Amino acid sequence: MSATSTLSAKVNRGASDRRLCAGVATAVALIIFVGFAQTYYLKVLFTSPPIRLLLHIHGLVMTAWIVLFFFQVRLIAAHRTDLHRRLGVVGAVLAGMVLVVGVPVALSQGHLHLIANDTPLEPALVFLPVPLGVLLLFGTFVTAAILLRRRGDYHKRLMVLSCLSILLPGLDRLPLQFIENADRVALFALNDACIVICVACDALKNRRLHPAWVWGGAMILGLQMLTLAMRNTGVWLRIAGWMLK
Repeated sequence: MSATSTLSAKVNRGASDRRLCAGVATAVALIIFVGFAQTYYLKVLFTSPPIRLLLHIHGLVMTAWIVLFFFQVRLIAAHRTDLHRRLGVVGAVLAGMVLVVGVPVALSQGHLHLIANDTPLEPALVFLPVPLGVLLLFGTFVTAAILLRRRGDYHKRLMVLSCLSILLPGLDRLPLQFIENADRVALFALNDACIVICVACDALKNRRLHPAWVWGGAMILGLQMLTLAMRNTGVWLRIAGWMLK
């Protein structure tokens, strides 16, 4: 293959990667916005109950992360890698804040449901591993993306996986009847379908399955299976009960 052909292939792969990142950034932003519109973004238009300060902070941090991811993708498309790298520091701080705020949100919300003795679709002790698992995946993918920031092909896909890993709460709240009545297995499957679509588009375009998808997909699927297997066990219920006291 000539040098010109090699360069052309690299340019095409770069453009394909940017389209994938832009598509994911847009889709994630729309799903999160629609999912949380009634309880957060457009709350003033609905009769939803007031939310606590901690949840406001959580919403702001998560929104800032999604907006920053979108602009980071646009900066790469505009060939402003210098600004992209500088904003990467802000992204690392925001990712840390997502974890720092997200864990107490998951625990405090679970605690409130537990002491209220309400009857949600999933009891607090059973539901707790879901948000904690989302945070674990998000933190893992972002950390790996930062460590591999000089490997552009890995960095982009790991950042995409970090966004797809936080998609579940938005999917869970979409105002669609089949989602409102779906159990946890169905919601996991819906989240996985979004990931599979991204993997398939990337693999077909580049004619290979990137290792980041393999390891990332295995982590997501493995954690989902572990969550479903352990969340009703006596050991987990005791641990969750202790965590939510």
